[in-house]
Parts: sequence; structure tokens; C-alpha cells
Amino acid sequence: MKIMPRSFLARTILMVLIPLVIALLIVTNAFFGNHWKRVHATLARTFTGEITSMMNFIDKDDINTAQTMAHDIGVKVTINEKLNRPKHNDNKDREAGELANYLEQRLKQPANIYIDRDKRLVFVDVPTKNNKIATFGTSMHRIYSTSAEVFLIWVFGAILIVSLLITPFIIAHTRSIRNIARAANKFGRGMDVPGFKPSGSSEIREAASAMITMKERLNRYNKTRTDMLNAVGHDLKTPLTRMRLAVETDSASKKDLLANIDRMTEMVNGYLAFARGEMPEIEQAMELPAMLTRIARDAAPKKKIVLELPDNPAQFYARPNSLTSAFTNIIENAARYAKKTLKISEFDSDESVTVIIEDDGPGIPDDKKALALQPFVRLDKSRNETTGGTGLGLSIAQTAIENHGGQIFLENSDLGGLRVRVVLPL
Repeated sequence: MKIMPRSFLARTILMVLIPLVIALLIVTNAFFGNHWKRVHATLARTFTGEITSMMNFIDKDDINTAQTMAHDIGVKVTINEKLNRPKHNDNKDREAGELANYLEQRLKQPANIYIDRDKRLVFVDVPTKNNKIATFGTSMHRIYSTSAEVFLIWVFGAILIVSLLITPFIIAHTRSIRNIARAANKFGRGMDVPGFKPSGSSEIREAASAMITMKERLNRYNKTRTDMLNAVGHDLKTPLTRMRLAVETDSASKKDLLANIDRMTEMVNGYLAFARGEMPEIEQAMELPAMLTRIARDAAPKKKIVLELPDNPAQFYARPNSLTSAFTNIIENAARYAKKTLKISEFDSDESVTVIIEDDGPGIPDDKKALALQPFVRLDKSRNETTGGTGLGLSIAQTAIENHGGQIFLENSDLGGLRVRVVLPL
């Protein structure tokens, strides 16, 4: 049988209450074992000493002095020939035990203690030398401290108060986790959760935000895959139709056929590169300047390349093939449309690495920058007929950058063309 409850709420409450109860039990044990025992011993010794002093006067027949003394200390003394008491006394009870022991040691004769719990009074019967019985009556608080009971009440009260205070917070905490679990379950079945938003502690909010981001990326991933299949059918259909028509009309030339085949090969390679963009890869320590320099020189051998790279670049862990593919697509895109100049800069900070790629080409209008990052989108179809491409370059780069936890921004360059700013966390 499992003792530990299964729910997070019950487990959290137990994690809080069990240490609290153990701590209070230790404190209670120390209180009863030391303070409470010493207090009772002091009360018993004091009252025993007072009874002993009054008995000295009574045995000398100086009853008035004994009664005066008793009146001053809040004790009532009576001398009786005989008392009708029950045979059973309270000498061994926890309230009177200490007092009975001290009386036996000091008086050297038996003393019977009787407790009236309803009236909270205690009576001590002590035989006198003339065979009478001296009865000392006083309040229970003279021999027994009720602070022990009050202390226990406060101990259990403290546990109850803490339970009442922490339960609403734990319930709210648990509700946030339960909401994440429900949303994850629906996300896993391809369903949306309207109104779901991060709530609770900062750690739970971070987990919820990460799950929302994951859902958005999965949605984008599925949409991209669908778009890619549609694009494959659409883009390959045109050259295939041209080739079929040329063959059927006997107007096909080797040069035209090869051109169409090259175009189809380029498109297929682009689709494969895009599909490989999210393949797993082992992270390695790397620096960017050497890679950026090599890519720029290969992409724009006939254009002016301006490099502003740090002498001591930041080193960070990344997937080298994926990151190389991303910057290759960005730099080749810039080199393709640059008129004369291609500029690459790197700026390092304690938290991130920022790489800026600029060109002096025609740029991209502000209202089309968001579209440029979407896969299979060609902003200028006539231009793409001459420059080639499938509309996947920047999308491949964006996917790789986001897989590294970074961001990519399209901005206007001071050179007149497009500026691509990539921010990678360290």
C-alpha cells in the first residue's frame, strides 16, 4: 500500500506540514522536559516551604500566627478534629506529584492531597502533633502551571493556522500546473486552447510560455511542410509541362531540356535543404568570424566585402552545420542582390552575439519584410526567374537561428539595401 498521496496538492501540503509538526514536537518536548518540569518543581518547593513554616507555628499552638501568615500568602488554614475524606487521594496525579514528594521529604510524615478540579482548588491535609488535622486550601495555580495546556493549544493552533494560510496558495499553484497539463494534452492532440495564458509562479509561467512557443513552432512546422508539398507540386509542374510540350511538338533542344532539368534540380535541392534544416546535430564550441569571412568570399568574389569582426570573438556552443547553412543563405542572398558592396559586422556582449549582414541592393519594402521570412514566398517573381531560388533561403536561416534560441530581423541598411540582424544568445 502506498502511503504517499498521488496528487501534487496533497504532497505539497505534506511537505510543508510534516517538517512543521516535527519542529513543533521537538520544541514541545524541550518545553515539557525542561521548562515545564522546572516550573512545577519550583511551585512545589515554594508551597512545601510555606506549609512547613505554618506547621511549625501550628505544632507550637500558635495558630493565629499560622493563619495570619496563610492569609498573607493566599492560603486558608483550618484545624479539624476529623475530616470526612475519600480513601483515595491525589498524591500520585501529575498535578500533585511534585508537591507530594517534597512534602514527604520536608515534613517526614504523610500528607494527603485532594484536588477539586471543578473549582480548581487543592487541599493538603497534614496531621498535627496533638492528633488533629491541619488543612491548607489554595488555588490550583499555586502548585500547577496551566501554561502547558495553553502551549499545546497554541502548538496545534499554529499548525491549523499555517494550514489555512498555505492551502489557498498551494491550490493556486497546483491549478497553474493542472492548466499546463490540460493544455499540453490538448496541444498533443492538435487542438487549440483558447484563453490559455501563463499564470502562477515565475517558473510555471516560464514553462507555460515555453509550451506556447513550442505549439507555435509546431504549427508553423506543420504549415511549412504543407506549403512545401504544395510548392513542390506547383514549382515542378511548370518545367515538366514545358519539357512535355517540347517533346510532343518535336521542338525540344538539348539545351532547353538541360536548363529545365537544372531548374528542377535547384528547386529539389532547396526543398531538401529546407527539410534538413531541423535535423538533430551535436552542438560544438565555435566562433563566427572565420566562418563568416569564408562564406562572404565564396558568395561574392567580385564584390567589395567590408568586414568588421572582433579580434577576440565570443565562443559559444552551437550546431555548426545548421548555423553555417543559415549564414550561407543570408550572405548569398545579400551577395545576389548587392550592387557593389557587402558588409558583415559582429558585436559581442556578455549575453549575446549580434551579426549584421548589409548590402547596397534594392532592399525589401517595409510592408513585405515579414513575408520575406515565410517559406516559398517570392517577393519579385520576375527577378527570381533570373536570379534563381525557391523562396526558401531566409526561411531556412530563420528556422536554424530560432533552433539556437536566437532571432532574425530584417531592417533597412545605411548602404541603401537590406540589413539582416541576427542575435544569438550565449
